[in-house]
Amino acid sequence: MKAPLAPPTPEQFTSRLRSPAVAARVGVWLGVSFGICFVTGLVSHYAQLPTPPIPFPTSPSWGYRVTQGLHVTSGVAAIPLLLVKLWSVLPKFFERLPLRDHRRLLLAVLERGSIGVLVAAAIFQLATGLLNAAQWYPWTTFSFRTTHFAIAWVAIGALVVHVAVKLPIIRDVLTSDIEASDHDRATATTPGALSRRGLVRTTFAAAGVAVLATAGGTVPWLRKVSVFATRTGEAPGGVPINKSARAAGVEESAMSGDWRLEVLVDGVVAASLAYDDLRAMPQHTADLPIACVEGWSAQGSWSGVRLADLLGAAGAPADRDVTVTSLQESGPYRVTTLPAGFAADPRTLLALDLSGDRLALDHGYPCRLIAPNRPGVLQTKWVTRLEVGT
Repeated sequence: MKAPLAPPTPEQFTSRLRSPAVAARVGVWLGVSFGICFVTGLVSHYAQLPTPPIPFPTSPSWGYRVTQGLHVTSGVAAIPLLLVKLWSVLPKFFERLPLRDHRRLLLAVLERGSIGVLVAAAIFQLATGLLNAAQWYPWTTFSFRTTHFAIAWVAIGALVVHVAVKLPIIRDVLTSDIEASDHDRATATTPGALSRRGLVRTTFAAAGVAVLATAGGTVPWLRKVSVFATRTGEAPGGVPINKSARAAGVEESAMSGDWRLEVLVDGVVAASLAYDDLRAMPQHTADLPIACVEGWSAQGSWSGVRLADLLGAAGAPADRDVTVTSLQESGPYRVTTLPAGFAADPRTLLALDLSGDRLALDHGYPCRLIAPNRPGVLQTKWVTRLEVGT
């Protein structure tokens, strides 16, 4: 009978590369990546609130494009950093707990507990974030946005605890030569294929390559080298399409001659406009980006009717939020709320054209909302109703 497999012991990990000196240097940049990802994620979450307590700004028009691009690229950069960080500290998971020394036991529990929670949360965030960028949602039991937001707080809390527990060692190894062995385990003496400095540089290079391979979704001049970018601008007007008219189930309703745009004020239909009615109104052009939560973005030259002019002509007050309804049959963003500040901005349009051509069906024909500094999922396509309430 074979003996059961025993877990490894720390002494079996003999590589000099598994060192606090390596872990700390990689960990610094992993922490920076996590910090950028966390802060920009908060911005994205706040931007999608229907009625934020402090109005989200409409300027600069490219603000959300930058923050969400940073959110995704910093998350991608964190993947190789996290893998090397885990590899370098793996022996710590197999150390015996110092049960007789209560102080050391508390520190060990905090250290391993924070690492365990941080690793689990980080893997969840990075995996679901990548799946969201690819628009593949194998889960059906939870909301990506809500859960991603909640687990981000768990991850950042575990990171803070981990840094607090390890701060004395982190400070010591960062101020010492990377080859110093003061904090190494006694058995970590076997040279690696690379030096410690070489491993750290290779890790940073891998993070840089990962960013270059994906950042083209946000930075147009990187598109030729960003082989893993989820969107590259290959669509009408150079603006990518997330949801097609077929996927939204609007092919017939959007092309119907019976389509009307209804404007309701205090529950009463104040205007019912056909496509030609919108064409007959004064047309304006705004150069605005579409910036999606998946990280891609593209600049477009949009033309159409100023929303403020349309609402004003219908007798709607200028200081109220607007409920925007799409023709699409279902989905969490079929009905969205446009805050009053966005509705009043002269750059906010009901767009009829993109880059001088009539709006393509997949881009939201007969009309779509386009506003500055707003997440792409809230730039409602196939608009059929605007409702101004109390």
